[in-house]
Amino acid sequence: MLFSKPRPPERKDSRAARLIALTTGGRPQWTPRDYGALAAEGFAKNPVAYRCVRMIAEAAAATPLVVFVEGRRADDHPLKRLLDRPNPEQGGPDLMEAFFGSLQVAGNAYLEAAGDGAPAELYALRPDRMTLVPGPRGWPLAYDYQAAGRTVRIGRDGDGWLPVLHLKLFNPTNDHYGLSPLEAAAFAIDVHNASSAWNKALLDNSARPSGALVYSSRDAGDRLTDEQFDRLKTELASAHSGQANAGRPLLLEGGLDWRAMSLSPAEMDFTEGKHAAAREIALAFGVPPQLLGIPGDNTYANYREANAAFWRGTVVPLAQRAARALTGWLAVKFPGAAIVPDLDAVPALSAERDALWTRLQAASFLTDPERRRLAGLEQ
Repeated sequence: MLFSKPRPPERKDSRAARLIALTTGGRPQWTPRDYGALAAEGFAKNPVAYRCVRMIAEAAAATPLVVFVEGRRADDHPLKRLLDRPNPEQGGPDLMEAFFGSLQVAGNAYLEAAGDGAPAELYALRPDRMTLVPGPRGWPLAYDYQAAGRTVRIGRDGDGWLPVLHLKLFNPTNDHYGLSPLEAAAFAIDVHNASSAWNKALLDNSARPSGALVYSSRDAGDRLTDEQFDRLKTELASAHSGQANAGRPLLLEGGLDWRAMSLSPAEMDFTEGKHAAAREIALAFGVPPQLLGIPGDNTYANYREANAAFWRGTVVPLAQRAARALTGWLAVKFPGAAIVPDLDAVPALSAERDALWTRLQAASFLTDPERRRLAGLEQ
């Protein structure tokens, strides 16, 4: 009788993970950006970025999430009830709007599951308060949440399940944190904000353009003394420089002549430059400029086409990605359940849905179960 040699135990973790563990050394990895500055300058002060974040977060959160069990839709499943009412203070869309908004601003979004056994409540956590604690192989071992001068560590339970869902956008230079569209659009946001600040300061000062002071005298050898020259430079630097002093009038003394030298707004194409910055911001977020009222971009024939492209190219992939992440995270606590976005309930995609149903109805070689599966009614 022949006996086979026993196989060595399989290892399913990445061999490269040990390198990540060596670089981190088990120490907390802080978010590599100033979240407060991004939120203040980008979201709170820039109307284009603010509207992009709101549009994406509200649209993705408005996409209903349905639960399938063994290929059948289960509206009475405990997981469905959890998604509809995740905690006493929020409904499902409210929770997901905060979740998607954090993802757009910080590139990272966090959900915490609370309850003994199966999760009974879900909460969205602020990304600037979260700190990832990597394990010996580089994977997240726990998360530290800081608020009001205190730190709470959220670690794995006895089964190795981590009650924190961390969804992040792709970041080519960081292993633990994502890169937000707001950070990618930071330069364009600075240009847009600076243009608005300059226009406001110029209007506050009667919209007078800058220029040059020319000292003229009948005596060819006459010139300003060093003391007069230094005093004039000091006055110009302190009272007539910077955005806040744009266009501020000068009080001229004898021998000084004012000559306007700056270009006019039309010559600088100032407005078009601001619109170009706005288009770059919209591009970073994946929002068609037509939906934001930015002139000069007519990629789509009408508003309906632009709105459909926004849903199909930005919102739907985001909602599907979040649903897959939720399914993978909660599958341990709700075996056999899958979370899927209900795209049939999205009015913006009604034209595409009608076209799909027409094609499926005309496909005589398909059976009714195949048509239902292709229409997304069964998984």
